[in-house]
Amino acid sequence: MKISTAIFDLDGTVIDSEDVWGRAFCRVLKNLGAIAKSEHPEEPGFSIKESWKRLIPEYGIKTEKTLDELRSLTYSEYEKEIPQIGLQDNVVDLIEDLKESGIVIVLATGTIWEIADKIMRNLKIENLFDNIVTGDEVLNQKPDPEIFNKVIEKLDVDPNECLVFEDSLPGILAAKEAGMKVIAIDPTGENAKLEEAHQVIGSFSEVTPKVIDSL
Repeated sequence: MKISTAIFDLDGTVIDSEDVWGRAFCRVLKNLGAIAKSEHPEEPGFSIKESWKRLIPEYGIKTEKTLDELRSLTYSEYEKEIPQIGLQDNVVDLIEDLKESGIVIVLATGTIWEIADKIMRNLKIENLFDNIVTGDEVLNQKPDPEIFNKVIEKLDVDPNECLVFEDSLPGILAAKEAGMKVIAIDPTGENAKLEEAHQVIGSFSEVTPKVIDSL
């Protein structure tokens, strides 16, 4: 596969943050008078508002708060733990190798700019990306392909030359709908849903020119 552009998701892909999201949702649930049934009441990959659309009836929550207000509360809880968020193993090495090969590096995340910027600055990775698209720039979140179509529009790039790195089924489906190839990162090797990707890896160290060429 010839690639000109590599597109990375943020949460769960570039950064190891899924547990932080879980704790954020659990704390907001508790403040609403509900006890989470698991460490991850949300479904990774779906937007915060989509998660709350499911959680409100599932937990029988009685609240006058709007979905936008619940989204803001969840972001506030998440933001408290930004200093604790780390990078996924080997992701920076991969990005730097791709850049040295002349490949454009893009971040495409449903997270709003304000939060994504704080994360990148805290980890000192804001200069890793040649272009960034955040949730503020789209109306529809993954699995809708809008965010990837936005990348195509901004960079005037052929989707057949785009390789996406994702960690969730919604992200995989969105990238495929946009006509892009997808590699899914699954460090635990336990997420069968990720098999919808063109390739599943356990670590970014597994991404070699041979793997890319085979897509």
